[in-house]
Amino acid sequence: MSTEPHRPPNVIVVLTDQQRWDTTGVAGNPAGVTPEFDRIARTGTWAGTAVTPNPVCAPARAALQTGRFPTAAGVHRNGLPLPQDVPTLAGAFAAAGWTTGYLGKWHLAGAPAGAGPVPPDRRAGYRHWLAAELLEFTSDAYRTVLYDEDQRPVRLPGYRSDALVDAAIRFVADHHDQPFLLFLSLLEPHHQNATDDYPAPHGYRERYEGTWLPPDLAALGPGAPGGGAHRHIGGYLGQLKRVDEGVGRLRDALHSLGIEDRTILAWTADHGSHFRTRNDEYKRSAHDASVRVPLALTGPGFTGGGLIRRPVSTVDLVPTLLEAAGLPVPAGVQGRSFLPLVGGGADPGRPDGVLVQISESHVGRALRTGRWKYAVAAPDADAWNDPAADRYVETELYDLAADPYELDNLAGLTSHRSVADGLRAQLLAWLERAGERPPEILPAPPRTLPQRRPDPEARDLPWDGLPFGHRRGDGGNPP
Repeated sequence: MSTEPHRPPNVIVVLTDQQRWDTTGVAGNPAGVTPEFDRIARTGTWAGTAVTPNPVCAPARAALQTGRFPTAAGVHRNGLPLPQDVPTLAGAFAAAGWTTGYLGKWHLAGAPAGAGPVPPDRRAGYRHWLAAELLEFTSDAYRTVLYDEDQRPVRLPGYRSDALVDAAIRFVADHHDQPFLLFLSLLEPHHQNATDDYPAPHGYRERYEGTWLPPDLAALGPGAPGGGAHRHIGGYLGQLKRVDEGVGRLRDALHSLGIEDRTILAWTADHGSHFRTRNDEYKRSAHDASVRVPLALTGPGFTGGGLIRRPVSTVDLVPTLLEAAGLPVPAGVQGRSFLPLVGGGADPGRPDGVLVQISESHVGRALRTGRWKYAVAAPDADAWNDPAADRYVETELYDLAADPYELDNLAGLTSHRSVADGLRAQLLAWLERAGERPPEILPAPPRTLPQRRPDPEARDLPWDGLPFGHRRGDGGNPP
């Protein structure tokens, strides 16, 4: 136990790549893949409905480093560098005297930097550095190559996520006697691009093949040629199992060093994966499979915090961590700390729902509330070059209380016109908050289905953000 109650907390962020929200036991997954995440969620704080601001790697990561929406951070798509004049998470902690370190995948140096070493002026304020711009291209499952502060290649032994966790344990051992910020950015459970495969540790794929398939993927079929999720789910879950074990080892190290009780640890993901069932790749859609991510925290300010019922965005993580550490939030941060919601608290000024910006597949925007998903797309925009548009058309409306896996698109139904109008007004207000110019949003072409109407009693999802009757992973009580 710590005997220094006034010492500032350490902060560790564990970021997985392409991890669906429903892979965790607390979210109802029966495969038993994430006992460590579940322990963090049950004994700490679990954001049951956490949403990325953009289901693409670099934009999501820009938001996690700046607390700004991707368009405001200057990274609306992959291949763009994070501007050097934007205040960052590491910059704020470093200015206050914390030691800062980054391990793993970066993806914010921009296209000219290539896949490997990241120049010092593109590291967003992190001092200690062992990373690669695109880890998926400099490594495979058992060959992990990163680059140090001097941009020299370093090969780490072991399975890839184990190698990075080992490096994280070395970092905390070397800096346990001073406040630190460590950002551990894992590649798993992202696919290996060259083989379009999910290389789990030996024996782990076999352990989870045929154990579980998300209801949306089961309903939508195999997706891409070659089997899609049906082919890959074993490896995908096997990767996550090893990551979960690694986070357990990292927490064991914190405990053995006597700093667990003064270390904030947050685990989240950049985005999810729909395994090519919604478009021709893995994400870049407004569906929860793309945009909803796991998020749990423990440590000072979060231990015993229970469930956060309201939807929160990962753009909120920067101000939340700064507030929990007692540090000022830099000007320009657009996220809103969810610390007031911890422990069942209220935040009357928090807007309803969260905003999602979509790029690369199309220029789109979405609003995700506790009950509804409302999405629009810009038919005339350049999905690669245009950060935003002046004109959008409604494309999707889902009642998540009745249809949590978004299989029944209600866009254009005359029975739901008033619902869509209300959500359109909320979305426009969110775009203003994100600094976007006010666009025109055209209604979807009208259509009618007999007997369809919104259920006025279904105001929100059940307490845990899950559909009624959905299995909990280990039969436990709510956190």
